[in-house]
Amino acid sequence: MSGGTKGRSGSASVKSGKFGVLALIFISVVINYMDRTNISVAANAISQDLELSPVQMGIIFSAFAWTYSIMQIPGGMIVDAVRVRILYPFILIAWSLATVVQGLVSSLAALVGCRMAIGLFEAPSYPANNKIVTHWFPERERASAIAVYTSGQFIGLAFLMPVLAVIQEWFGWRGLFIVSGLIGIVWAVVWYFLYRESGDSQGVVKEREEDAGQAETHSAAAKPVRAAPQQATINWQSLRLAFSNRKLWGIYIGQFCLGSTLIFFLTWFPTYLAEYRGMGDLKTGFLASIPFLAAFCGVLLSGFTSDWLVRRGFSNEFSRKTPVIIGLMLSCSMIGANYVESTAAVTFFLSLAFFGNGLASITWVFVSLIAPKNMVGLVGGCFNFVGGLSAVIIPVAIGALAHDGDFRPALALIGALAVVGLCSYLFLVGKIEQITLHAGEEGSAVEPQAA
Repeated sequence: MSGGTKGRSGSASVKSGKFGVLALIFISVVINYMDRTNISVAANAISQDLELSPVQMGIIFSAFAWTYSIMQIPGGMIVDAVRVRILYPFILIAWSLATVVQGLVSSLAALVGCRMAIGLFEAPSYPANNKIVTHWFPERERASAIAVYTSGQFIGLAFLMPVLAVIQEWFGWRGLFIVSGLIGIVWAVVWYFLYRESGDSQGVVKEREEDAGQAETHSAAAKPVRAAPQQATINWQSLRLAFSNRKLWGIYIGQFCLGSTLIFFLTWFPTYLAEYRGMGDLKTGFLASIPFLAAFCGVLLSGFTSDWLVRRGFSNEFSRKTPVIIGLMLSCSMIGANYVESTAAVTFFLSLAFFGNGLASITWVFVSLIAPKNMVGLVGGCFNFVGGLSAVIIPVAIGALAHDGDFRPALALIGALAVVGLCSYLFLVGKIEQITLHAGEEGSAVEPQAA
């Protein structure tokens, strides 16, 4: 076989391996969000069956994020230390079992406990996703890869919302949780047998090294760079760095604001349609899918456009930030739903806002581009920790604001937070540069280097 044929065969094998890994992450994200959001589909039935108030339902919605947020930083450290092939099936089985148990309990305290358990075991999942993509994909392809797996939370729920509503119609809210949990357990076994670490693929290792070599050549041509060994260890100094850098705080705050829009759709949105807009559960399930489809289109458009701009020679400043800024601007349109009455108009404004949220949802790429090389997991954990606080605060805030059935103040809050996120990316993040450590120091001093 000729060298050219071997090269084409190797390239095809690498591409096939990367697509296979991306498919595994995509399905895992769909299951992840199914187990996060099935509570929103069941919320109306649960509140009636167990006689729970809006504030109590807000606490149940929020409970997932209590542990999910707290465990982001430890979860990021675990991801840096444990092989993903072992870690991912373990957390999948654990949160799926908690989902099954959720369908067997009958008290507020027990539901809160189950939601906390799900949040605890889902915490390492997104840092793990980001680590997998960072290892398997060169930087020039990373935003597209992140967009594809992130789209799983939107396209999966777009099609699952009606399916989950039908399952609940047939088996009740308890059956909904049991079926969801069993799906996750089966998928954990599939993941273990199909996933392989990127180091097992020589083609991926070579591609990554070539990509790094090109970046170093470009950086050296642009300006001299002091040698700085990337041997940062995960310790308190590293944690201090992760919470003291202005650029990192820019993406953290932006993620909180981005998450606030997302968490509304993942928790209170079906209740908003059913109670405030007076729609039945099945109609709610089908109408709820439309904004998720819009968000799916937004995140794919964002990721592929961003990588296309990079390949065309545009800077990371323009290629990566532009979709996020435009997306956050569109997310502000949610407030328009407060001033219309027809179902079509309400659906339009909410879909436009969620399309913008999807457009801005490639923000994980900034973790790869800004974080020190040996702190991707830790910074990813901090990033998701601050973003996850939106899931702690926003459900309870909406429950309090809408305690009398009026959701207009809640939608105004979400729109205002989108403006804050926009300002964060404009004024705090600034130029997209990777943080590097000074020689001989571990996390106590930083020096930007062009990514």
